[in-house]
Amino acid sequence: MTLHPFTFFAVFIAFVVKGLCGFANTLVFSSIMSFSSNNVNISPVDLITGLPANLYMAWRERHGVRARIFVPLALLVLAGCIPGALLLRGGDAGSIKALFGAVVIFIGVESLLRARVKEPKPSSPVLLAFIGILSGALCGLFGIGALLVAYVSRTTSNQEQFRGNLCAVFMVENVFRFILYAVTGILTPDVLRTGALLIPAMALGLGMGMLLARRISEKNVARFVNIMLILMGVTLLAGSLGR
Repeated sequence: MTLHPFTFFAVFIAFVVKGLCGFANTLVFSSIMSFSSNNVNISPVDLITGLPANLYMAWRERHGVRARIFVPLALLVLAGCIPGALLLRGGDAGSIKALFGAVVIFIGVESLLRARVKEPKPSSPVLLAFIGILSGALCGLFGIGALLVAYVSRTTSNQEQFRGNLCAVFMVENVFRFILYAVTGILTPDVLRTGALLIPAMALGLGMGMLLARRISEKNVARFVNIMLILMGVTLLAGSLGR
């Protein structure tokens, strides 16, 4: 991935969203960068910037973390990471980008519809397994764990629990995927240097997002992010199919 001012801007915007919502930084960063780079170059850089952010947010909301919520999800996510990472390394770049566009659209639409439900239905073990494994595969491919939001939001009672458990799952997945990417050759010294140089942009964006979260309605922020993701996903999918 070429490191230029646009890359720093993409990281900054992605982590402003992370600070606001507790998630979606990977979706935003990958959606922006997918117009100029392939996902095999994007995902490892996003991992390097995302890991310290998730460590910090999980620690910050540690009082809301519940093992019964994040441990089963983390294990299922890890199970799905291996096939996802292998596909990322050997898959066709155009097809992966089209799949990414479709995934972004699905997540955006699902999140908008879920926000309209006043009383979410209890989640079943089958739903837990489906979300966990699918999210693991998406994490291996793109670092996307946003599908986990659909489950965690239904099993937590406040924002502290939501952010803490979600970031705890992301933290475990990030550490595992860091090792997996290194073993499979996706994580190279050049990628490590690029990610390290982007850490200041991550820290600045995360801090800005957390500051804004105190003043802006989370509901309005989430709606805006979901609409933007849907538009980006449609553009990526159309562009990939057009080729």
